[in-house]
Amino acid sequence: MAEIHHFDYGWVTPAVSYVLSVLGSLLGLTSAVRLRSAKSGGERTWWLILAAIAIGATGIWSMHFVAMMGFKVEGTPIRYNVGLTVASAVIAFVAVGVGLAIALLGSAAPRTRILIGGTLAGLGVAAMHYTGMAAMELHGEIHYAGREVALSIAIAVVAACVALWLTLVVRKPIIIFVSALVMGVAVNGMHFTGMFAMSVLSEPSFGSVNGATASGLLVPIGGAVLFAIIGMVYSLAAAPTEEDRVAAAYLAQRLDSRPAPAAGTQPGQLWGQRPQGQQPGQQGQYQGQQPGQQQAPGQGPGRSTLGGSWTYRDRSSQ
Repeated sequence: MAEIHHFDYGWVTPAVSYVLSVLGSLLGLTSAVRLRSAKSGGERTWWLILAAIAIGATGIWSMHFVAMMGFKVEGTPIRYNVGLTVASAVIAFVAVGVGLAIALLGSAAPRTRILIGGTLAGLGVAAMHYTGMAAMELHGEIHYAGREVALSIAIAVVAACVALWLTLVVRKPIIIFVSALVMGVAVNGMHFTGMFAMSVLSEPSFGSVNGATASGLLVPIGGAVLFAIIGMVYSLAAAPTEEDRVAAAYLAQRLDSRPAPAAGTQPGQLWGQRPQGQQPGQQGQYQGQQPGQQQAPGQGPGRSTLGGSWTYRDRSSQ
């Protein structure tokens, strides 16, 4: 058996992978909160896609990729099949998206929906992990211990069910943050349990191994993840929250309840402003002034935008 190193760069790769899993979970849970308060089908679809990208692609798949940067097998180079690597990312996104849709887009039997959605999402995450492992090319034969594989799948299913339950109940920022920390532990636990199930039987061979290196994939994958994180943060910051909608509705109600303009006010004329065509010194008829009643020079009662009466007095001659 070949000697395997899971932390070839020390604690750098597991620390970065944990941060990515927490960040993805944090963005995903926040998107789920927005999804629950969405008013239209288009909004719900948008937040569902963002939550699936945040949890599935960022929090789970990119965490697995970064953790694999520290994976090394003595005596053989490691390369990755690009097609299978991309397929594993798609599996993670679709599996989490389906699980979120089942759990969040409905109202009946929430516990049943969480169990069904969590089981499907967990199995999808496990499929993503072992598809990514199948993409690995090296001089040797890879074997897996059945007990550890079963344990990793069980962790994935339980973690997915808990994650979907959290998307339904959490709302306060501090609870979302703590939940993201717990989800990060679960995601990393599933990954390294599956990795410890692996062993490699060395096969002496000459020549190179086909495929892309992990460092060669780091730039495009890192750029895509960074772009996705910036886009999700901007979307969450720019989108109105439920409190914003309540405040806008209150303001609209107050504007609708304003008193009507005084009789005789022309379109576009400010309340209390001299009507167009009226010469300085010419007396106009305002609200409350009787026909034929003279008005003191330089004075004219009007209406304020808040509905109260006011009087303009010309003090320029004083």
